[in-house]
Amino acid sequence: MKESIRSRSAKRRKALTTGQVAEYCQVRPATVFNWIKAGKVKAYSTPGGHYRVRLEDFRDFLNKYNIPVDEEFFAPTLGRILIVDDDSSVVGFIQDALVKENPEVRFSSAADSFEAGVKLASFQPDVIILDLAMPNLDGLQLCRKIKADSASRGARVLVMTLDADQEVVQRAKEAGADELLSKPLAANDLLEKVQALLRQPRK
Repeated sequence: MKESIRSRSAKRRKALTTGQVAEYCQVRPATVFNWIKAGKVKAYSTPGGHYRVRLEDFRDFLNKYNIPVDEEFFAPTLGRILIVDDDSSVVGFIQDALVKENPEVRFSSAADSFEAGVKLASFQPDVIILDLAMPNLDGLQLCRKIKADSASRGARVLVMTLDADQEVVQRAKEAGADELLSKPLAANDLLEKVQALLRQPRK
């Protein structure tokens, strides 16, 4: 029997960007930057010069300044999966195929590029299942953006396509896709690939 997603140890985000802290507190990122400079929020700097706030330090900040703590936000999860597809039946199929054996996995979905951008920032997916052929959305371009952004490049991207010829496969790899599935989807293949991607550490 293949390893179930459930068997993986519970994990959670270890640090937040200033944008995520700002979104939670409903303030501008510049305000969070000022809090950090004033010593109100503990933060560290990445090699690229970006601030990160550890979850435990953020919780301490919320408690100190009497800001409500959303326990769901801090809850450990066994994986976050973002499905980017405008076909609700496909989204439902993917969720049903994965959740039967793995009820702890959390899902979110997006039907266009704008919604996908919002969900990437707020949901912080571990795996993104992306349809390459959507109206008003260039799947390959979105994949490149995901891999170019320091906040999302650690997520693994599984792309879906009706046309899985060698050229499409090569273009998907060049765009940064980690795996590719042909449509119509087969539940077993989907589960196997998603499990493998979730076992990989974030880069």
